[in-house]
Amino acid sequence: SAKTGEGVDGLVDAIIEHPDIKGISFVGSSAIAEYIYSGGTANGKRVQAFGGAKNHGVVLPDADLDQVVNDLTGAAFGSAGERCMALPVVVPVGEDTAERLREKLIPAINGLQVGVSTDPDAHYGPVVTEQHKQTVENWIAKCAEEGGELVIDGRGLELQGTDGWFVGPTLFDHVKPDFESYKEEIFGPVLQMVRAADFDEAVRLPSDHQYGNGVAIFTRNGHAAREFAARVNVGMVGVNVPIPVPVSYHTFGGWKRSGFGDIDQHGPDGIRFWTKAKKVTQRWPDGSAAGDHKEAFVIPTMG
Repeated sequence: SAKTGEGVDGLVDAIIEHPDIKGISFVGSSAIAEYIYSGGTANGKRVQAFGGAKNHGVVLPDADLDQVVNDLTGAAFGSAGERCMALPVVVPVGEDTAERLREKLIPAINGLQVGVSTDPDAHYGPVVTEQHKQTVENWIAKCAEEGGELVIDGRGLELQGTDGWFVGPTLFDHVKPDFESYKEEIFGPVLQMVRAADFDEAVRLPSDHQYGNGVAIFTRNGHAAREFAARVNVGMVGVNVPIPVPVSYHTFGGWKRSGFGDIDQHGPDGIRFWTKAKKVTQRWPDGSAAGDHKEAFVIPTMG
């Protein structure tokens, strides 16, 4: 945690409290983001503070499942799942959709190649540290203990000639919203399937989650997509876009515990954060003869 003390913790508080530092931009865990936002704003600073995520991909019955599977494997497992816009939760609507999606997902996930970064055939590489590898594998064990069906287990992956921190692609089915492993961000190559009975439940799942960074909906129905985008309580929505990151001339930012305050990144908010507007009001004399001037006790106008 970021508390006053020595080393990194002391540095965090020094930044928060230093009078010459006018703004702080932070990306990390939600607990630290909230700490920095609260402390920074209390000291009169402008703060961008972005936390964790648990992005959902909602799959309606009319979706193109071949395209969905292609999108999901990249969004869930790319970069070993270590990105704030990864898609670690898939929400098929209806049992038939879930079964058809599962049937297509299993061979696609089993076909993913894990390897070193120099391997052109590798879809992703190791996780960031040995400690994080253990954390991810602990979450896999936790989800199984909670009752999730471990369809594909990525633990224990070993590559010949390497001693890296590799975790294979992992798939869970029948995950429930009360699982701790669903509530928290795993930040690894783990995809959890949470089945929704209907459209309303599919809207409610990401809306009720503590994180609200991004969400995607896969459908051919424009009305359903518009209804979902309007109702879901999440900051960034993708329609048939698995990683809903807007291009950088639009703002980027999540809601709830994914982002604190009202200043996002990029776009107009990025300019607003990194600059400070100055207002200059001017009037130039027209050279009238002395004595023509009248006292003005009103706010300047454009007249």
